[in-house]
Amino acid sequence: MLTEKYILQILDNTSRLYYDEFVSLGHPYSFLIDVRLNVFRSLSEQWAIIVERLGYNPRNGFINLELYHYGNCLIHLDSYEGQLVDCYEISPIDDEQFLQTVESEALKPTANEWIIRGNKIPLTHLKEEYIAAGIELKEYTPNEIRIEEVGRLLVTQHRELFRATDEELYARIPKDLRKILVLDEWFHKDFDFDSNPPMSDEKIKEVYDFNKNLTGLGGMNLKDFTELVKVSEESRAIMNQEMWNDNRPSSYETWQQIAKVIAMGDISYYLPTLKPNTHWSNWEDSGSL
Repeated sequence: MLTEKYILQILDNTSRLYYDEFVSLGHPYSFLIDVRLNVFRSLSEQWAIIVERLGYNPRNGFINLELYHYGNCLIHLDSYEGQLVDCYEISPIDDEQFLQTVESEALKPTANEWIIRGNKIPLTHLKEEYIAAGIELKEYTPNEIRIEEVGRLLVTQHRELFRATDEELYARIPKDLRKILVLDEWFHKDFDFDSNPPMSDEKIKEVYDFNKNLTGLGGMNLKDFTELVKVSEESRAIMNQEMWNDNRPSSYETWQQIAKVIAMGDISYYLPTLKPNTHWSNWEDSGSL
């Protein structure tokens, strides 16, 4: 029998089950642009949740749609270093044409369109259009428009072009699952739980020897290096415990209610009382590194 407890256990332990983390809206490497949450269920009690996170990652230079998968029936997952990966990326914008419009993480003054899923979408350089959409331009240099700002404006005008298609959503779940709930906003907490085990003394020495040969470590000896590692791991353990207590999915109503919707097969159990916070403006630290 499908239970809320079972569903929440899977969500809580994502970082232990897959090579990735629970979807992070405030990820420091990627500016948040938009989100969507899709819930699927079958009559045979198979279920899946797919969270869409649209973001701009300056490190890889593209606006990507990340699809995070959770459930009891996931298929065709990629793997990395022997561990399944619960996330894969889609580029809704034509990569080659997009790169021609970007310079130093900003829109070129001559850029006039992006090709999004085969559609030519005009771009604007008019500040008032961004301001009207609630986007205050950072302008690190005069008249500069950042790529995430362009994406945030375009999403308000052409949102469906940036959403995952049904073909993309069903690429890693069985086709007989029925989409029962779609949310464009919800209350969310990032759950940055580090599931890596503490390093053994042998591993610490291995890391020490490698870095000693590489950099010299400023003359630090193995004993001091070991103490430094132990202090760092103690701090990580404290942060992990706080994260587990306060931010794990089962600790707050959003995922509790979604789990009940799945277990009961009834969307009327989703009755949120917490104010949605998934709009990009609530995640100022996203893309901060």
